[in-house]
Amino acid sequence: MIELRRYQRAPLEVDVAFTLKGGQERLAGRSKDISLGGMFVLTAKPAAFGAEVVIYATLPGEKAPFAMPGVVRWCRPDGMGVQFGNLGARETHAITELTKAP
Repeated sequence: MIELRRYQRAPLEVDVAFTLKGGQERLAGRSKDISLGGMFVLTAKPAAFGAEVVIYATLPGEKAPFAMPGVVRWCRPDGMGVQFGNLGARETHAITELTKAP
């Protein structure tokens, strides 16, 4: 099978929270993998396809959580695939470090 992904993925299992754009309620989830392009979030309450979200996650080696904006690109009953929007330099560096080949 040919891998068509644009960015290298890395497994990442950390607790995350997310909010819908403009919303206040933080919903719980757990990441499964991450790349510069996005993240898969396991959650009992996935946001709808096309929803704008902000994911809050503390990546390995970081002291505080990042707020990473994104759009839900696909859903299934147990989670959602989120495509990241514009990430800052710190977020980009942290994800690049996690996903670079050994």
